Amino acid sequence: MGINVIDKIYVNGEFVTPHGTEMFDLFNPAIGQVIGQVQLADEVDTQAAVAAAKAALPAWSATTREERIDALRRMRDAVTVRRDELLEAVRLEYGAPVRNEWMVDSAIGAFEDMITTLETFEFTRQVGNTTVEMAPVGVAGLISPWNADAFFIADKIATALAGGNTVVMKPSEMSATQTRVMTEALHDAGLPAGVFNIVTGRGDVVGSTITRHPDVPKISFTGSTSVGKSIFRDSADLVKNLTLELGGKSPSIILDDADMSTAMFGALASGFVNSSQACVAGTRILVPVSRYEEALTAAVEQLADFPVGDPADPATVIGPMVSQKQWERVQGYIARGVEEGARLLAGGPGKPEGLPDGYFVRPTLFADVTNDMTIAREEIFGPVLSIIAYTDEENAVEIANDTDYGLHGYVFSADQERAKRIASRIEAGRVSINGGQEGVSTLPFGGFKQSGIGREYGVAGLEGFLETRSVLV
Repeated sequence: MGINVIDKIYVNGEFVTPHGTEMFDLFNPAIGQVIGQVQLADEVDTQAAVAAAKAALPAWSATTREERIDALRRMRDAVTVRRDELLEAVRLEYGAPVRNEWMVDSAIGAFEDMITTLETFEFTRQVGNTTVEMAPVGVAGLISPWNADAFFIADKIATALAGGNTVVMKPSEMSATQTRVMTEALHDAGLPAGVFNIVTGRGDVVGSTITRHPDVPKISFTGSTSVGKSIFRDSADLVKNLTLELGGKSPSIILDDADMSTAMFGALASGFVNSSQACVAGTRILVPVSRYEEALTAAVEQLADFPVGDPADPATVIGPMVSQKQWERVQGYIARGVEEGARLLAGGPGKPEGLPDGYFVRPTLFADVTNDMTIAREEIFGPVLSIIAYTDEENAVEIANDTDYGLHGYVFSADQERAKRIASRIEAGRVSINGGQEGVSTLPFGGFKQSGIGREYGVAGLEGFLETRSVLV
């Protein structure tokens, strides 16, 4: 396979060669080999993108609801046309199993969901004699990670544009192939020049320029808590409007009345979602001490339903880590778990048998984990799950909430009302009961504590890109 060179960014409605000259290698993580290079943008490119978005703002912010809906429909349709090409890019560049079609379909769905939201959204509300107006924030700086590139580009751009804002988007440099397909598709939708700009570069170069720029009053960032904190600091002097969707260490609570086989399958599925490279992954599995051994047996048995392997194999559930660096990070956590006294129930260090070349991790289950261990406290972003025993409901809630994070939670129970009572006590922005996922793409999503600020998706997400003005009579 030849090396694919991506040497264009998207500024003011055109594909242009970056001013930046640094070349960044792109890998196929399933084989550990370079498959391409991307020329990274720099501060000059970012300044140009911001200027283009600022110039396009007056006209775009004055568009009608119908005009924005029409634009979103064109974007949705354009991405749909490139669906198969995008799926292939996700598999080759990210290592997503082919069964993970949701990684592309969710991008298409993001436009559809925002169209639905925009159709009934009230930009003007009457409170007595006062008119409350929802106005665009302005130029929005959008910064996204590598673990669901197409979706983040689609969701963030769709939401910002629906609110009448213009956009400067910085996707991860590690996802440049996927970004190229998305950018070409969105260009084909024919929006006015400058309304959205997509600039691939490093976070400490392009990202920092965006977050510190006086003409970018809105920042929407998805990524690690550590980077989120730096964005918070960078934005402080200008008191920017922030939406930060950060890390997680989500608990999966299996209550003592649950069918253990079914519940454990659900818990493992939540833990291994997107090859465990997901902020919502349920990486702490909390089980009743009265059924502890039964839970361990079920976990080992159910692990067979989550095979790791070639992303091109339809049977594969867990693909490789995105990079050698990420693989080494996960290996470090496995070693730390052993050092701190957790018991390896399955998996462990090294690569799975028969997969010597890519960045594959042996799906690992740790038993006898206490909540003060490193593997129970830090976000690993790899298929390493901790099984923790609890004594009663109070203890389960206490352990679940004993974390710096609060993004997601899971509860499994035969009694839905009981599960709801537990869910309402978990300090997290979203809690799923027995695997429930209905309507997730339009419901508020975001975190408590160090899992973030603000909410995304649907009405709550759109409101995050608007300022409120009260006109008093």
